[in-house]
Amino acid sequence: MIQIKKESDHTYTFAIQTKDGQALLHSVPFNDKEKMERTISNLKEWIKRESSFERKTNYHGKFFFLLNNSDGTLIGNSMFYSSEAGMENGIKNLKNIISNLPETIA
Repeated sequence: MIQIKKESDHTYTFAIQTKDGQALLHSVPFNDKEKMERTISNLKEWIKRESSFERKTNYHGKFFFLLNNSDGTLIGNSMFYSSEAGMENGIKNLKNIISNLPETIA
């Protein structure tokens, strides 16, 4: 499920969530809604490339990943995971959710 939000600074963001409402990915802010919608429509292609995912560890030892578009521009970041296996499972779940998104968003 994708949740789209208009922020107080008039930008738009989206979050990709599990069925129970846990956000797997939070997007960067977009200045216009059309650009955000184009980004969402390209997600299915970008998740097919392993290079779209950057795996990282923060200074507390928590794992997270970044999702980049085909140009290497940041699209969004994940939640923090306590293990590398948890992060990999998060990527797998994200790919599954994106793969099953409808072709158009409302």
